Amino acid sequence: MESVKVIDYMERHPVKLTPDTPLSSAVELLLNKGQMGAPVVDSEDHLLGFISEQDCLAKLLESSYHCDLTAIVADVMRTEVLTAQGEDSVLSLAEMMLGQKPKIYPVVEEGKVIGVIDRSRVLKALGTHLKVCFRHAV
Repeated sequence: MESVKVIDYMERHPVKLTPDTPLSSAVELLLNKGQMGAPVVDSEDHLLGFISEQDCLAKLLESSYHCDLTAIVADVMRTEVLTAQGEDSVLSLAEMMLGQKPKIYPVVEEGKVIGVIDRSRVLKALGTHLKVCFRHAV
């Protein structure tokens, strides 16, 4: 299972946001792509932060009371971000995801975002691996 790598299951073309993206646009992009969160990057795709659906929800709820949504991604993004590397084992990442850890991780290489991986992709990888195990066990 250690040979099953993050790079083989990650989303290679995720939504990436910039700090100055209006929050309303960020939410629309996330919903259209069906992505639970997005890395925030500079013009060269260097990771600056991360914004999740939960981050957006909190700000949208606050804004709904005032009928005012002028927030940008920089207003709600987190700058301390747990990441994965393409060569990381999916098994190790699955262990990290247990409990209250993020449901989606940016995948970085030399500080640049090359994709994202979420719990569903990790589950798919584990399920695929288990099918192979059962075929060999029979």
